[in-house]
Amino acid sequence: MSEALAALGIDGWARPLLIVPLALALMLFVLWRRRAGTQALAWSEFAEARSAGARRVDVVTVLASIARIGVLAALGLVLVGPLGVHRAPPEPGNGLDMTLVVDASGSMRAIDAQGGGAMRTRLDLAREVVARFATERAAEGDRIALVVFGERAFTQCPLTSDGGVLAAALDRVEAGMAGEATALGQALALAVKRSGGADAQRTASGTPIAGRVVVLLTDGRHNAGALSPEVATELARATGVRVHAVAIGSEGEAVPVEGPSGSVRYERHEVDADALARVADATGGRFFRARRSADLAGVYAAIDELERIERPRPPQVRRIARPEPLLAAAGAFLLFEIGVARSWRRRLS
Repeated sequence: MSEALAALGIDGWARPLLIVPLALALMLFVLWRRRAGTQALAWSEFAEARSAGARRVDVVTVLASIARIGVLAALGLVLVGPLGVHRAPPEPGNGLDMTLVVDASGSMRAIDAQGGGAMRTRLDLAREVVARFATERAAEGDRIALVVFGERAFTQCPLTSDGGVLAAALDRVEAGMAGEATALGQALALAVKRSGGADAQRTASGTPIAGRVVVLLTDGRHNAGALSPEVATELARATGVRVHAVAIGSEGEAVPVEGPSGSVRYERHEVDADALARVADATGGRFFRARRSADLAGVYAAIDELERIERPRPPQVRRIARPEPLLAAAGAFLLFEIGVARSWRRRLS
């Protein structure tokens, strides 16, 4: 019985206590109908009628009675209040405001890894890893922003939970689009501002933010901009923003760099690992070193594990009135009684 109701989309009842009295009322109705019987006249030649094919039980009448009982039973169950239970997926709950900072200076044209059988730049591979990280975190309920920097910093994408928007914004990041130098302090200060700072404690819908995080990726050292990394670090620490710093590349090593015309030249890149480590330590974050672009996937996976938060909201359960299947059953029984049983009886008479 429960399987049949579930197949009809009925998972529970609004007034289950009514089932017993309604069942008793239906049973009394059936007993009353049996006792009342059918009005008939006594016929002394009944034996001859039986031998001619007459039946003691009128099948049409029995079927009509069953159909009427079915109508009453279905309508009675409608009074009990059939419900369909819809279980929505758990809401993400309190999320993070996370700003991803990507170095797009000229040094990110360095070629230090292969992908798909062809040599690719450091920025190409970094974009893929960061895009995957951003879209996965956005899908879990976090809000992600994207800051790009070279000799100046700008917001490529404000805080959003739309993974498609984030992926499209990252796809438009090109090496040198913000200049050739590295304004590390300005980039970090802008990222702290974009991640909410001290002002954004809640989302637009009123949900409290569980934390604010900056993930800074660079392959160089601060050599541009009026704001020093020390001032930006103090701003992050004062506003409670954690900074995870990722240094990519090997310090002092000559690496091939893709030129504007497709030519390749070798340059030495100086990544300031000590400065990045100080930024992370001062803000409660972690410092990571990626010798090659291929190491970035493991680095961002580690950051993903570090920034796990409890999402305590249970699955949302909605109870929806579902009288339609039972009303349809009552209509079907009624049509059977009127349209089939009575027509059959008329033909026999």
